Amino acid sequence: MLKKAYLLFVGVLMALLLAACSGDSEAEGGKKDGEKLKVVTTYSILYDMVKNVGGDKVEVHSMVKIGANPHEYDPLPEDVKKTADADAVFYNGLNLEAGNSWFEKLLGTTGKDGEDAPVFRLSEGVDPKYLTTKGKEGEEDPHAWLDIANGIKYVENIRDGLIEADPDNKETYEKNAEEYISKLEKLHEEAKTSFSKIPKEDRFLITSEGAFKYFSAAYDIQSGYIWEINAENQGTPDQVRQVVDLIREKDVKVLFLETSIDARSMETVSRETGIPIGGKVFTDSIGAPGEDGDSYIKMMEWNINTIREQLEKHSK
Repeated sequence: MLKKAYLLFVGVLMALLLAACSGDSEAEGGKKDGEKLKVVTTYSILYDMVKNVGGDKVEVHSMVKIGANPHEYDPLPEDVKKTADADAVFYNGLNLEAGNSWFEKLLGTTGKDGEDAPVFRLSEGVDPKYLTTKGKEGEEDPHAWLDIANGIKYVENIRDGLIEADPDNKETYEKNAEEYISKLEKLHEEAKTSFSKIPKEDRFLITSEGAFKYFSAAYDIQSGYIWEINAENQGTPDQVRQVVDLIREKDVKVLFLETSIDARSMETVSRETGIPIGGKVFTDSIGAPGEDGDSYIKMMEWNINTIREQLEKHSK
């Protein structure tokens, strides 16, 4: 039944694609003089990074909308058409877009699955960390961007991908990337310095999803979670019991809730332990335009400041 539904879904999308692209000479000829490079990203954090490097030379579409879960996604007809027409497609990799194989299926549907397709994995060069949940051992943890040093690698890969797709604007992409990387390097060093001033035994970060492995390693913080990755069951009694035991064992003083996560599981943990939720942090999405954390730099600044301030406040 599921296979039949999927085949029907693909058929509908292909029909929409063919209808949208028929007579569309732009798709056949690629980027024309004076036109912006058409770029598609899988989710909002990559969207923001590409905008910073591409500037006014690119037109960017993010498939997964702000605040939504990129682990599992059902592409819309608009996503199919824009991916088919794209001059460059950027995705995270590291197991992020693997839920239901949605991204792999999309590339096949849009003809972007060939060896020479302009599709770029932005986590290329990252030293991956792995899941530990039973049955998922050995799977890559996708949240590499929460270590700003990895975010810089993403930016370098974006720069190189844009230059490959649009060599005429190489100087612009190099200049924008250099300026952007300089800001990220400064923030990365400030984060390391600020966390080092907190007693090590008080540097413990508890969140709903275990998205902070890379962040914790980068800034020398211990971390724990209710569930390990959003693609698995969330907030089961066993998961809650395990994190409650961890909190008591480590004498954790404050909890954190992700902006894109249902609050109920963490609220249960807070009630059972008597430990307060100190603030919200960003993981899989930037904030909405005009709100807190509405860019990659701003979301990382928010995370660093919120976590540091709360750990300092509750330090022994």
